[in-house]
Amino acid sequence: MSNADKNLTKVRIMADIQFGKGCGEILFPDGVTFQLSRTKRVRQVQYNGKHMATIRAKDGMLTLSIDGAIALHGALKKPASRVVICEDAVPFVSKGKTAFAKHVEAVDPDLRAGDEVIIVDASDVVLATGQLLLSPREAIKMERGPAVDVRRGIAQS
Repeated sequence: MSNADKNLTKVRIMADIQFGKGCGEILFPDGVTFQLSRTKRVRQVQYNGKHMATIRAKDGMLTLSIDGAIALHGALKKPASRVVICEDAVPFVSKGKTAFAKHVEAVDPDLRAGDEVIIVDASDVVLATGQLLLSPREAIKMERGPAVDVRRGIAQS
């Protein structure tokens, strides 16, 4: 087994664990390329010239790009891995600004604080990706403070 095959198997397993069974093959189809660190660890995964995901050095978790979020969004049934925000916050969040708890309308109840999420509007259109800072219950109940640390918005890419 070549290094590329080992890397592909590894990132697919990571995606299956993080986002659910079958997500690895959806996010990382055959033909992906890897950008390696100086220590030969996978840092970024690209497909057809599009950046799909990055592997965080501190904990080995995947962070999604907009292209990766869109690929995953199409495969996951609603509400999986989603945070739904109100219409008022759409222009800000799509530019990469923080999603605040008062703007959250719904959250996948299976998520936990620290999970990578896809931020969508009420029509289930992808707006951004980021890291959930609160539990789903807190994100809906709280009236103040940040709920999702937005990493990338669709208006940024």
